[in-house]
Amino acid sequence: MKEFSIFSIWFINLLLLLESSSYAGDSSVVNPCCYYPCQNSGVCVRFGTDQYQCDCTRTGFHGVNCTVPEFWTRLRLMLKPSPSTVHYLLTHFRLLWDLVNNSFLRDTIMRLVLTVRSDLIPSPPTYNSKYGYLNWEAYYNISYLTRLLPPVPEDCPLPMGAKGKPVLPDPKVMCERFLKRKTFRPDPQGTNLMFAFMAQHFTHQFFKTDHAVEGGFTKALGHGVDAGNIYGDNLERQLQLRLLKDGKLKYQMVNGEVYLPTVSEVPVHMVYPEHIPPEKRLATGQEVFGLLPGLTMYATIWLREHNRVCDILKAEHPTWDDEQLFQTTRLIIIGEIINIIIEEYVQHLSGYHLSLKFDPALLFSERFQYSNRIALEFGHLYHWHPLMPDSFLIDGDEIPYSQFLYNTSILLHYGVEKLVDAFSRQPAGQIGGGHNFHAAVLKVAEMVIRESRATRVRPFNEYRKKFNLKPYTSFYEFTDDKEMARDLEELYGDIDALEFYPGVILEKTGPDRIFGESMVEMGAPFSLKGLLGNPICSPHYWKPSTFGGETGFNIIKTSTLKKLVCLNTKWCPYVDFHVPRNEEEAKPRKQSTEL
Repeated sequence: MKEFSIFSIWFINLLLLLESSSYAGDSSVVNPCCYYPCQNSGVCVRFGTDQYQCDCTRTGFHGVNCTVPEFWTRLRLMLKPSPSTVHYLLTHFRLLWDLVNNSFLRDTIMRLVLTVRSDLIPSPPTYNSKYGYLNWEAYYNISYLTRLLPPVPEDCPLPMGAKGKPVLPDPKVMCERFLKRKTFRPDPQGTNLMFAFMAQHFTHQFFKTDHAVEGGFTKALGHGVDAGNIYGDNLERQLQLRLLKDGKLKYQMVNGEVYLPTVSEVPVHMVYPEHIPPEKRLATGQEVFGLLPGLTMYATIWLREHNRVCDILKAEHPTWDDEQLFQTTRLIIIGEIINIIIEEYVQHLSGYHLSLKFDPALLFSERFQYSNRIALEFGHLYHWHPLMPDSFLIDGDEIPYSQFLYNTSILLHYGVEKLVDAFSRQPAGQIGGGHNFHAAVLKVAEMVIRESRATRVRPFNEYRKKFNLKPYTSFYEFTDDKEMARDLEELYGDIDALEFYPGVILEKTGPDRIFGESMVEMGAPFSLKGLLGNPICSPHYWKPSTFGGETGFNIIKTSTLKKLVCLNTKWCPYVDFHVPRNEEEAKPRKQSTEL
């Protein structure tokens, strides 16, 4: 009887196990959403075990997979030029664009550029690194990085969904095989190190991924241009950096010039190797900026600019206290940053003949939300370390990485003017096309690939479709390098399994372009939405009184990279995001020029 009872229990458990297996354990049942069946931003919802539905709401399409265009969508698609056509038009026909730039059409086209680009980024945000469906946590918890596409479903049969190899290639092998520099390849657009260091200095105010927590979290309290890299990302750090007099920031005087204070004077946390003495550890708003003299150079320039603007405001508003002077100056500095980034930095990257314009009023009549969240994908694609050269040429000296990293003495020895002049003249590397990462920064790319896999970022071609780009049909279409195409096909098995970051960084570059089509079409919407979504660009902020009157307002509207440097240095060096274009520009200048 006892044996029968044991057998009965065993038999019942077996039946229950088989029953549950028929629902959840059948390895032949594949989540249909792993095939990414829903097109044109349709949302895949799984039903039962092997059924799905595509939610095509407000996509302009209908049908089982959201592939049948509605009437107005069909008409729009017939009239709408492709991204490649638009790019071609904007980068050719200079004489025509010269006429446009001096007419009312400039504002009209600029408004169109801003709205079309910004509309690609959902606001409020949709997904984050944890959830593949809409939920309150993804919106409310700003500790998460948001994301444009949901993650690869966890129950997919293959790492990238339902296509490709069962095992992704080793990240270290990927970096050594496709990214490591053989010979330095300068950017054909003429990008220089002044641009490269601005890229790092600018983005580190909002790209602060918390690598100690797996899953796409950020340490930043803000998700946009808040100048936290200058003032610190929390109130405690800000107060330590402030002089608490006349609105100014703390500084030290070296040979009669203003420089960043040391951690001995301002005990904020900074990342320096143990062997760096306290008197050589410069303190700034971003804790990692001691890494490169190019970053401490920019930090010094912005420190000087902040204190310069404080003096201007105090002269106009003698009744203002320290707090109002500081807070108003910070808003002006944020405005200067956005203006320089749009009108010079983005302008240079785009290669457009249309002169980009920073004028928030262009959007006041448009449907636009003044908020921003940093996306996981934006942080990944912005790893532009191929910009870094093999060594650094300053005032006739060649400095290798071993003597450049964490060496704040370089800034104090050469001075801001000589660093700006040197970095403006030295070419940066081409970002796209592969084989251009210096060995010293190769581990960063490896880290991005590992992080992408941990957060299950969708394949590169899925992002191509999201940004209205035609997905590649083969690796030989993706790259002009036949050997690379063959090797990628061997490692991934299918172009639809190619990962996001290798996709944007290895994609073939156009003629005389710094990177491929995808980097432009994917990066620009994130960038412009983040810049114009800043609170100071809203109708309630964008007026003279916000910035202390017309004087402060004009500081923003007339700011340039050259002004930023030359108003805060003893003599005006060659300063630009482009290497000298002709002999006249290349001539050294020791005297200040009229601004």
